[in-house]
Formats: sequence, structure tokens, C-alpha cells
Amino acid sequence: MNYISEKIDKLTNSIENAFSGDKFDTEVSVVKDTEIKKADWLFDWKKEINHKSKQVYKLTIKDNSKIIQGIMSLEVRQGHIFLHLVENAKFNRGENKIYVGVAGNLFAYACKVAFEMDFGGYVSFVAKSALREHYAKTLGAEVLFNKLQN
Repeated sequence: MNYISEKIDKLTNSIENAFSGDKFDTEVSVVKDTEIKKADWLFDWKKEINHKSKQVYKLTIKDNSKIIQGIMSLEVRQGHIFLHLVENAKFNRGENKIYVGVAGNLFAYACKVAFEMDFGGYVSFVAKSALREHYAKTLGAEVLFNKLQN
């Protein structure tokens, strides 16, 4: 089982340059396996893209769809969206990240899909235990199960 390990650093309707504070509108669209260079990512996104029940999306800055800021994979389940993986581009991780709000934008898009499918915005995911409190504070997430299930 995969675990969400991307920390939400900011929830906005755009991403923000961490140095200048400039904000940039974003777009979420389906990512193609030809757009993914394995060396740029921690997860095997081509495997996610080729999985029959998962939908994989990229976050880009509006009018700049060539540079992927982050990626996520979703699965439609009974009554909710399950978020399998979320990953910021390597230049958006750590202390010297270029943009903040990438993972927050991706989580928000997952909620949007859940509303569009009449799931009331419900999204579930499995977080590393170290991030549970963080997600409760930043997303209002609630723990449904204390034990990790396969």
C-alpha cells in the first residue's frame, strides 16, 4: 500500500513563489507517461498511469503546461475518491522549494472531483503516521482507521 508523504505547506487557489511571494494560477490536467522522466520523481508514475482504475493528474502553472509542479493519482471508489499518491516536483520540496501550495492544490482538486461525482467532497488517503496531526490541522482530515490495512 502507498502512503501519502507530501506535506501540505499552504492551501490557496494558486501556488506561490516561496522567495518573492508572487502568486500563479494553476491548472490540473491528465498527465501522459511521455511527460514523466523517472529520474525527476520519487514514485513510479508510469506504473500509476498504466493502472486501469487510477487517474493521474499533473499540476502546472496556467499557460506553462510543460513544467509539472506536482502529480497525484486518484481512484474512484464507492462514495468517495481515494488519493493513492501525491508528489511535489523535486524543486518544490524541502527548505529551498520554489513554490508552496502545490500539494494543497492537488488535494483541493481531489475534493473538487469528489463533489462533481456527488460524493460530497469526500476524499480518503493513508498518511504516514507522522503526518496525521499535520493533515488534521491543515486539511481538517479525520482518522477513520487506526490500523493500517492492506
